[in-house]
Amino acid sequence: MDFSNEDAVTRRIEVLKQRAQAMRDHDFYFYNQPVQEVLGGSKVIVNGREMGMYASYSYLGLVGHPRINEAAKRAIDQFGTGTHGVRTLAGSLTIHRELEETIAEFKHADDAITYTSGYATNLTVISTLMGRGDYVLSDKLNHASIVDGCLMSGAEFRRFKHNDMDDLEKRLQQVPEGAARLVVADAVFSMDGDVIDLPKMVGLCRKYGAYLMMDEAHSVGVLGKTGRGIEEHYDLWGSVDIKMGTLSKTIPSAGGYVAGRKELIDFLRHGSRAYIFSAALPPGQAAAANEAFKVILDEPWRIEKLRHNAELFINGLKGLGFDTMLTSTAIVPVLCGTDERAFALTQACQRQDVFVLPVVSPAVPEGLSRLRATVLASHEDDEIKRAMGIIGKAGKEIGIIP
Repeated sequence: MDFSNEDAVTRRIEVLKQRAQAMRDHDFYFYNQPVQEVLGGSKVIVNGREMGMYASYSYLGLVGHPRINEAAKRAIDQFGTGTHGVRTLAGSLTIHRELEETIAEFKHADDAITYTSGYATNLTVISTLMGRGDYVLSDKLNHASIVDGCLMSGAEFRRFKHNDMDDLEKRLQQVPEGAARLVVADAVFSMDGDVIDLPKMVGLCRKYGAYLMMDEAHSVGVLGKTGRGIEEHYDLWGSVDIKMGTLSKTIPSAGGYVAGRKELIDFLRHGSRAYIFSAALPPGQAAAANEAFKVILDEPWRIEKLRHNAELFINGLKGLGFDTMLTSTAIVPVLCGTDERAFALTQACQRQDVFVLPVVSPAVPEGLSRLRATVLASHEDDEIKRAMGIIGKAGKEIGIIP
C-alpha cells in the first residue's frame, strides 16, 4: 500500500509509533517483555534476571501446577496438538464436552459452552443475543471486549456510571416498553479491583425484566468461599442469567466460556459465530482448564491464602500513603497520577527485580495512571513485604507519596 499521501490511517500509525519510540528513548517501554522461564508460581526470569511476579492474572498460582501440566500432556498424547476443525463439524472432542460439564457444575448451571478466547466470548455472546431495537446497559468501566460486543450487536448501547445502581435504574427506566434489555458488568473490575454491587443489580434486573450478564474473568478463584465467583460471594446462586468467564487467568489455559440455562447454551451453540466459524480449543488447553477447576476445589487453601495476601498488600500500600482506590481483591491499583510517574515507578521497581507494569492513558483516564499490581496465592509474606518496601521507597523518591 502506498503511504506517500498522508491520510487518517497513516497519521494514526505515525502517532502511535512516535509515542512508543519516545517511551523507548527514555527506557520507559515495559510492554511485550518475554518471560524466559516461570519459577514456581510467583517468580519469573525476565531479561536473564529472576524477578518477583506482580503483574500476573494467575491469582491462585496455578501456572505450572503438576496436575494441570500432566492433564495437558495426557490430552496431547491422546488427541494431538490440534483438532480437525470447528466444533460444529469435526472439531469436537470428548475433552471439550468434559470441560463444559465441569464448568457447568462449578458454576451451578445447566450447561456451558467454550470459545477460543475471553475476548471472542464477550464479542460473540452479546452480538448474538442482542440486535437492532434491543437495549444493552453496560457499566462505564467494563472491559473493552464487552464494549465491542455491545457495539457489534447493533443494539442501543447505554453506559451507566461505574457501580452506580441509581444511574442504572434511570437507564432502565428509559428503555421503551417491550424492548429486550440486557445489563452487563464485570464482576471484579480489571483496572480498579473493586466488586460489582450484585444484590442491587439483580433487584433492578428483576424489577425491569432485564437479562443479567456477568463477566467473571477476574472473580473466579478470587470471590466466594470455594472460588466459584460472584454468585457464591453474595450467596445469590441462580441470580445471573449469563455467566461468562475466561480460561486464561485463574484458570491457567486459554479460552472463554458461558454457563447458563440449557436453552441459552443450545442457542449459542447453534447461533454464535465465534463458535460456528472458529477452530476448537486445542486439546491440551481444554484438558488443562478442565483439571484446573478440579484443583481449585481440591486445594481450598489457595483461596484463603490469596485473601490473606491481598489484605496484606492493600493495607501495606495504604499505610505507605498510596491510593489504592476501592479495591478489595488481588488486583491492586497503585495510583501515580501522570503517565511519566507510572513509568518511573515501574522502572525503579523492575530495576530492583519487582516485575510490575504500568497502565496509562488512554487505557485509564488521564491523571489516573497507575501500576496495576497483583498478588497471588503463591506469594509468601516476606516476598510481599519486600515488594512493598521497594514500591514505597521509589514512590517517595519520585514524589508520589510523601
